[in-house]
Amino acid sequence: MRAKRWSALLLSGVMAASMLTGCGMNKNETVATFDETEVPLGVANFAARFLQATYDDFYVAYFGEDVWSSDLYNNGTTMQDNIKDSVMQSLFDMYTLEAHMAEYDVELTEDDKAEIADTAAAFIADNSKDALDALGADEETVERYLTLATIQNRMHTAIIADADTNVTDEEANTSSYSYVKVSKQSHTDEDGNTVEYTDTELTLLGKTVGMFDMDAKAGTLEDAAEQYDYTVSSGTFTADDSTLDEAVLTALQGLDEGEVSDVIDTDTDYYVVRLDEKTDADATETTRQNIISQRQSDLYDETLKGWEDEHDWIVKDSVWAKVTFDNLFTTTVEDTETETVTESATE
Repeated sequence: MRAKRWSALLLSGVMAASMLTGCGMNKNETVATFDETEVPLGVANFAARFLQATYDDFYVAYFGEDVWSSDLYNNGTTMQDNIKDSVMQSLFDMYTLEAHMAEYDVELTEDDKAEIADTAAAFIADNSKDALDALGADEETVERYLTLATIQNRMHTAIIADADTNVTDEEANTSSYSYVKVSKQSHTDEDGNTVEYTDTELTLLGKTVGMFDMDAKAGTLEDAAEQYDYTVSSGTFTADDSTLDEAVLTALQGLDEGEVSDVIDTDTDYYVVRLDEKTDADATETTRQNIISQRQSDLYDETLKGWEDEHDWIVKDSVWAKVTFDNLFTTTVEDTETETVTESATE
């Protein structure tokens, strides 16, 4: 189905629109320059409005129709400008990767170009004039965007192929554990209110957790937790885990499999932990793949950043300011395989 082909090319969904005020934008106006190469406003506008369309349903549902003019992250910029900044950086990435294709022997075949052209033509044919106007989409614009996106995919694959995928067992080793955590900060009183412990209550709590620990060692962590109305949770950790409290990590590393720790007293909680497996096979493999993915991501980012430092990227702010999210897109489902995005004016 066409939707699947679009997904592979980083463009999905079918657009339709019911109401729209036309923008009258000059798509050939230069919005940025990559060295001596001019970036047309039409491509940048399409990238921004299409990205907006993918977010509208979620953001509007949670934050209302004025979401794009709101400073949701309290960083001094509107959501519209946050998205536009992201799009402009993405275009810089794309133009940079296109300029360095030869270094990785990446090229688009005639079949690739034909598929991109067919996809662009299908996108135009399947959408209403109002929707295309809202997106600033014509065949040439969509085809150019798809070309850049396809090159970006191919270059990403080529670059990360050079990443070191040799991860030692020691680097990947991930252990599993079970634990009971008891807060020292607050508890629920008889009326269901959350209240802080008094000094006397904290002393009693420490003694109770100590008795629980002894029972857990004598029997099982689960049986003791049931007796004391505590909850047993589970997790995994690596040798350099930064998510665990240092005291908890130290205690776990000193245990044999199946052994229950002494009470671990931190600033905010008491812990009683049990080492379940020194090497959890599934978790260890997940860690191995995460390490490889991180190395690939780092290599890609470093390579791209190095190239971008070699090029001039200048954005014409006065031109880029012409792109605004004045209209909202709403996603509706026509059938099980194709989504339709409808657009209505918010003016």
